[in-house]
Amino acid sequence: MSTELLIAMAVISLAGLMRGFTGAGSSMLMACFFVHIFGPVETVGIIVLMELAISAQIMPSVWDKIEWPVVAPMGAVATLLMPIGSWILVSANPAILAQATGFLVLIFAFILMMGYQYQGPKPLGVSLGVGAFSGFLMAVTSFGGPPVIIYFLSSTDTSATNRANIIGYLTLTLISIVTIMLVSGNIQWETAKTAAILLPVYIVTTWIGSRLFQKSNEQLYRRITIAILFCAGLYGVLQ
Repeated sequence: MSTELLIAMAVISLAGLMRGFTGAGSSMLMACFFVHIFGPVETVGIIVLMELAISAQIMPSVWDKIEWPVVAPMGAVATLLMPIGSWILVSANPAILAQATGFLVLIFAFILMMGYQYQGPKPLGVSLGVGAFSGFLMAVTSFGGPPVIIYFLSSTDTSATNRANIIGYLTLTLISIVTIMLVSGNIQWETAKTAAILLPVYIVTTWIGSRLFQKSNEQLYRRITIAILFCAGLYGVLQ
């Protein structure tokens, strides 16, 4: 087992704890470090494959709570923007992409820290715009969730409905980006093998994080999560 893979396992262990405890930040954390270990294209492939596996486990429990008339159009327009993001992913300078990834993580960490939520109405046009931006981000960086999470959590819906909508949207877009990357040849055997090696670590640490959530101070852990994301973003920008 290479040093790079051991470092990736350490990163994904922390990311799994974050996902299990707070439900946010895991993909951003992984992307900041993986892009320097595996390169931008393989990073996106590894992360989306693992996230799709996790989402497939969760979907049956939330299927009936998802507001498909809202989620489906957002997923569709996100899919339309993914080929543009994929083209940038394979065409742009890897060093620039790595720095851009770190910069975006810093922005979203700052938004989380400020507790900002979208406060306007949710007409179809706004929903499609959020979906398009999210799909583009997912194809370029592997994390398209933050804009959608900020958007959905600002609604007056119950937390169960918001959680179901976020999971449903992310599952749809993960299926789309994995399909696009497979067809375009951007997911190779080595990418799938690395994802398969890392996935058990991710599953176990996510479970541990969910157990810790029941016994810990959520506000304290949220602050720690944001601090970790800031550090990861700075690492991505300064590398």
